[in-house]
Amino acid sequence: MFMGQSQLKALKRYAAVDTDSRVEGATPHQLVRILFDELMLALDASALALRANDRQKTVDKQTRALTILHALETSLDYTRGGDIAISLATIYREARKRILEATAVGQPDSLDIARGYIGEIAEAWSQIAPQVDRGSALAPRY
Repeated sequence: MFMGQSQLKALKRYAAVDTDSRVEGATPHQLVRILFDELMLALDASALALRANDRQKTVDKQTRALTILHALETSLDYTRGGDIAISLATIYREARKRILEATAVGQPDSLDIARGYIGEIAEAWSQIAPQVDRGSALAPRY
């Protein structure tokens, strides 16, 4: 089905409202989960756009993914997180490298690899949610 410009704009506004409503009142742990969700969406959209040779959309979604990775990495607490924080930073940097490589050489497989790295972390983050929610309203910073 073909969507007109006004329908696309409405869809984008709806998506923004949905994200805004998820952010409002979220715990720190839930906010990180939202970042992972948005990062996965950006990686998927970037890979699809790259496969469709849509350079502008690829770059837009790549930029979004890199911005979210930067936010995740700068939120790491190396003092309290120790080796976990260091490992996460290493994975985030490798994912960033793969994302840039994918766009530079037109290789969507590199985006898929980056998505795999992030997907594993996102899944682990989701699995600890019940413990964090039981333990306190504030999530540990890693």
